[in-house]
Amino acid sequence: MIKAVLFDMDGVLIDAREWHYDSLNNALALFGLAISRAEHLAVYDGLPTKKKLQILSKTGVLPERLHSFVNNYKQKLTFQMTVERCRPVFHHKYALARLRGEGKRLVVCSNSIRATVQIMMEQSSLLEYLEFFLSNQDVAKAKPDPEIYLAAMSRLDLDPDECLILEDNDHGVHAARASGAHVLVVGSPNDVTYEKISNEIAFIEARS
Repeated sequence: MIKAVLFDMDGVLIDAREWHYDSLNNALALFGLAISRAEHLAVYDGLPTKKKLQILSKTGVLPERLHSFVNNYKQKLTFQMTVERCRPVFHHKYALARLRGEGKRLVVCSNSIRATVQIMMEQSSLLEYLEFFLSNQDVAKAKPDPEIYLAAMSRLDLDPDECLILEDNDHGVHAARASGAHVLVVGSPNDVTYEKISNEIAFIEARS
């Protein structure tokens, strides 16, 4: 039986991938730097900001002494974009309300920092349906390491085969599959519907 549904946030519940891309590039632009669209999709998509900055430093693009400033400014810009753009989406609220009403335990596991997860869940009116959420600040290793999902399952006191994870990008999918849980890969937040999730749960349970 599937007892819990674990959601990634960016690209799954919140259409914020462009917000993260734009806010980081706006911060990098202060130093004449930018991550191209192709580089973003091939390397950086789904990684926490600190990891992105480490990669930029390893390639000789960004001095490490600038990490703290760029990271803090990027987070400020992301917060501003969230307040301006993040709004409730009916089919997400409906999906989480129905799942919660059916007794499913709901958790968000995100590579974003805690403050970003908090504001996005509040602005989207989804926080009330969650048992809890985990951010990249709650684990030692962010995705693609499975630690965040394993930590959530441990806190729920559930086995991996009792959990379904929704993910959208390669780093997140790798983490989800490495956790041993069932995984539903979605293309965008538009794919995250009650029907799609409930059908996947029914399919998993029919095979058990």
